[in-house]
Amino acid sequence: MSNVEKILDVNVSTLNYEELITSIDSLIETGGQGNIIAVNPEKIMALQNDSKLKDLINSATFTIPDGIGVILASKLNKGSVTERVTGVDLFVKLLELANRKSYKIFLYGAKPDVVSKAVENIQKDYPNLIVAGYRDGYVSDQDELIDEINASGAQLMFVALGSPKQEFWIENNKEKLTVNIFQGVGGSFDVISGTVKRAPAAFRNTGTEWLYRLLSQPSRIQRQMALPKFLIKVLNSRK
Repeated sequence: MSNVEKILDVNVSTLNYEELITSIDSLIETGGQGNIIAVNPEKIMALQNDSKLKDLINSATFTIPDGIGVILASKLNKGSVTERVTGVDLFVKLLELANRKSYKIFLYGAKPDVVSKAVENIQKDYPNLIVAGYRDGYVSDQDELIDEINASGAQLMFVALGSPKQEFWIENNKEKLTVNIFQGVGGSFDVISGTVKRAPAAFRNTGTEWLYRLLSQPSRIQRQMALPKFLIKVLNSRK
């Protein structure tokens, strides 16, 4: 796979936003299929003990560096990952692409009120794209869902089931679907719907959203400890 580097045996894309959008648009235009998975230090650390999920992520078309720790690790390795690409920001840029090209999108996941509000806001902010369909994350009849997605003609599909459930769902169903691009977006529907507010721009622009979340939710301290452990492991891997 080109345009990737390995960080602790996990593929990480070296493409920036513009390059990603160009590549994704080309896949859509040529009728290809691809998937997008966000990787961060916490996820990379978890993958060290989960070979099945690691193989799944390494087989993805685009593994975006969603975490300042990934950028730091690349610098330590003298790598080429220079720009943080967050899942929610790429989601928004794909909505902008769909708006420019009048592409059809399908949303799947989250609570009923969250996904419906997200759709309402998307339709208001991006009037040229086509929301071909949406379903909340509590669908029981998966065969019916597959038929509905294919009937919609959607080129882009955003799946918000949480990680790694959304990654496994995409992997298990992509060959049954005519969708071109799949992105697992985690809690992004919550952001788009206005249910959850993102960190202020000052934190986002400096890659310190983790600090904002920690200050807002001190209970996240155990999760945040993955970052120093990750960087230590990266340093040790260079020996």
